[in-house]
Amino acid sequence: MMKTVEPGMNAMDSPAAPEETLDPPDWSDIQALSHRIVDDAVAYLRDVRERPAWREMPREVRDFFRAELPLEATAIGEVYRDVAENVMAYPMGNIHPRFWAWYMGSSNYTGALGEFLAAVQGSNLGGGSHAAALLDGQVIDWCKQMLGFPAHASGTLVSGGSMANLIGLTVARNSKAGIDVRERGVAAIPKPLRFYGSDQVHSCHRKAMESLGLGNQALCRVGTDAGFRIDLRELETAIARDRAAGLHPACIIATAGTVNTGAIDDLPALADMAVRERMWLHVDGCIGALLCIAPANRHLVAGIERADSVALDPHKLLHAPFEAGCALVRDADAHRGTFAVTPEYLETAPRGLAAAEWLHEYGLQTTRGFRALKIWIALKEHGVAKFGRLIDQNIAQARHLAAMIDREPLLELVAPPGIDIVCFRYRAAALGPDRRKDLNVEIMLRLQEEGTAVLSDTTVRGQHCLRVAIANHRTTREDLELLVAEVIRLGRDIESA
Repeated sequence: MMKTVEPGMNAMDSPAAPEETLDPPDWSDIQALSHRIVDDAVAYLRDVRERPAWREMPREVRDFFRAELPLEATAIGEVYRDVAENVMAYPMGNIHPRFWAWYMGSSNYTGALGEFLAAVQGSNLGGGSHAAALLDGQVIDWCKQMLGFPAHASGTLVSGGSMANLIGLTVARNSKAGIDVRERGVAAIPKPLRFYGSDQVHSCHRKAMESLGLGNQALCRVGTDAGFRIDLRELETAIARDRAAGLHPACIIATAGTVNTGAIDDLPALADMAVRERMWLHVDGCIGALLCIAPANRHLVAGIERADSVALDPHKLLHAPFEAGCALVRDADAHRGTFAVTPEYLETAPRGLAAAEWLHEYGLQTTRGFRALKIWIALKEHGVAKFGRLIDQNIAQARHLAAMIDREPLLELVAPPGIDIVCFRYRAAALGPDRRKDLNVEIMLRLQEEGTAVLSDTTVRGQHCLRVAIANHRTTREDLELLVAEVIRLGRDIESA
């Protein structure tokens, strides 16, 4: 029966429902489960080689993810069992030593502990006077030091390369527009802005142009030379042509490590051109910027320190757990001026929690996760020198793979190996281009389905190929030798079928 309120009694005086919390009723139980989870996590990484690089999910696992919204509680032990059986057992695979698809990075255990501790602390990195905000700033300072950026430059941690590039290009747009774009909008820009990148530029730059209200046509794709680097003469011609047509050349997008082949544009020459043409130089360094810390290969990105802005990804060559991107901007005032909004509820105070800089004023997010700790803790544990050696190690492994392919009559390189990316294919010389592509795709899919290795594929100047991106600190030369042997075996099997 519904409880009634006695005459003369206020409803607020009726007995209240018990107050609840999300904390466990018995901390000892959750502590025991936590120890078990940590033990399982250590074993998960320790034994990663014993598992397939990837495996297909059976129907019953896919059906598990179609379950209805849970309305009532489930014991946490049962919840963890579901995670272990249905989530942890079927990963993307990028922590596996033979995962070489796209360009991922392979995480690290210490970084995972940092992610856990960041979540336990629960700080919002919008800013304020607290330790997490200071640590965030320290990681930005370390990124500046690794790339040779000046101490007065600014930066922000973001989700990844796409967002880091958007941050840099937004500052470029606002700095070169000639008007207050934030107040008046892009329609008031007196001359249409033009941005220039190579025909190998990442697709996120098209998204950035569209998001910035400039449109895809604002991005001029310039041809590349034999090494897939932006053609400097063609770039100069395009800039002059556009300026003569009444357009406003605003920004050069240099690439330090293209997705297809790992090519690195001539950064010193582009820096000189940007100065000469009074343009912004943005470097998409999500693949190659951190070569700056690699002793044997840092010369490949010489000149990156002259950029006006750089995008880089600690979740790639620093192997931070996803997600962790970073945008650096030389002109800190221009950076803050592009994003800062200070309503009365986010004003600073002379003392207390709000007596510090608001980090959200350097990007699009007001609420920001504590991404910095997982980067910081791994850099402290291993030291930047070790990460540099690992980068050199991956590049040496790519050259070893390319040499093996060069010696093998059944395989061929499709492009010169660039840093740690190798593009090749099974020859199948007797087949036409379409059937050769089908054969190589079948090789790629069987490698995945058999759990041997995970590659991706691409098309380089009209030639389809398999693509191996060795951004993996667990990879060994023996893994690459196995890859070559398995590609040849599968190619022969498919040809003879």
